[in-house]
Amino acid sequence: MNRRSFLKTGAAATAALATNFVTAAQSHDLVRCGMIGTGGRGTSLLQTLLLFSQVEVPAVCDVVRERAEQAASLVEKKKNRRPTVYAGSESVWEEMVNRTDLDAVIIATPWEWHARMAVGAMRAGKCPGVEVPAAITLEECRDLVQTSEQTGIPCMMLENVCYYENVLALLRMIREGLFGEIQHCEAGYQHDCRSIMFDETGQLTWRGQHVLTKNGNLYPTHPLGPIAQWMNINRGDRFVSLTSVSTPARGLQEYAGKRFGADHPAAKHRYALGDVNTTLLVTASGRTVTLYFNLMTHRPYDLILRLEGVKGIYLGTTDRICLETENNGAHEWEPFAPYQKRFEHPLWATLRAPALSSGGHGGAEYLMFHDFLKSVRAKASGPQDVYDAVTWSAVFPLSIQSVAKGGQPVEFPDFTANRWKTNPPLPVYGA
Repeated sequence: MNRRSFLKTGAAATAALATNFVTAAQSHDLVRCGMIGTGGRGTSLLQTLLLFSQVEVPAVCDVVRERAEQAASLVEKKKNRRPTVYAGSESVWEEMVNRTDLDAVIIATPWEWHARMAVGAMRAGKCPGVEVPAAITLEECRDLVQTSEQTGIPCMMLENVCYYENVLALLRMIREGLFGEIQHCEAGYQHDCRSIMFDETGQLTWRGQHVLTKNGNLYPTHPLGPIAQWMNINRGDRFVSLTSVSTPARGLQEYAGKRFGADHPAAKHRYALGDVNTTLLVTASGRTVTLYFNLMTHRPYDLILRLEGVKGIYLGTTDRICLETENNGAHEWEPFAPYQKRFEHPLWATLRAPALSSGGHGGAEYLMFHDFLKSVRAKASGPQDVYDAVTWSAVFPLSIQSVAKGGQPVEFPDFTANRWKTNPPLPVYGA
């Protein structure tokens, strides 16, 4: 699909998909979800999903039958009904999404399958909840938008960091003006993930295959999702350009040599992904975002989540804040915990107990599924819509383009077809 056709389709599509947020409690009708991908990540999501009393799981799917059967047993134990198992081939998911007894499909598979499965689900009339990133090419991004607009089916990427307690408290504080105008944000997916790039024998996993061949920011949505909501991206502002550079690749080869031996093939690969990638995004209004991506060096997990406004700053690495309107205007860091409590988001205020008992990323995934299920019931976009999914995911292919060009800027597509100019900001919605 070329860019002109894509923009024409977008302009003709209903604007409701961009603006029709589900902001009030919907009916508690049953939601029937299918599950594609029942490995470690999919099983974790399934366990959280099964906590909702008004959810049924009629079908589960995985290429490995043993994993699918284990997931079916989890469902049976919780819901007293064993789901149908689909397994044994890479295409069997197509049979599952065409069932007539499904309202939604959760997709927790390797990245290269996310977009095609979400598109297939929408074409079958099912609402997809797709793991991150939702797409890894610009063509997939456009296909997701086009399919959602043509079918009227909402597509939600399951970005859990947007539901972290500090992230939502900061969203409320921004809406109440405590930071003034937001000018710049920094964040990053910084997580030593070298151990999951190989299996026990030193063969590359699917993640390792991406690292072998691609150089850019391959996992942008965790840090970018919260920032995009804080800065009203696609809702009053948009990204217009991206510049990305990477350091040399050293960390994974060194790790492989230590783990498997210097003569092992894993230690001799020439890995494409640089150890540290830095990406700069510029918005239509001139504001900036810096993203970091580092899977390959010894370091603690850190999303950074630096938020800078005219009236103050927050730094997630140290969980500290400094506001002009607080502490007598002192230029000193304060603990953020009292502010997080004071500016508690309505979702956390209402659902704290079940969220914390769910365990999924500190309760964030319970809130995420709460919103997803409301969206499915209403057949309307939730706080994370298809335009968010593709905008946050598009950093993946765009950063690869920029790195390959020696860090030259690349144009950032407008997936909203100019509707970002009139879309209202994401509200601090109620539960």
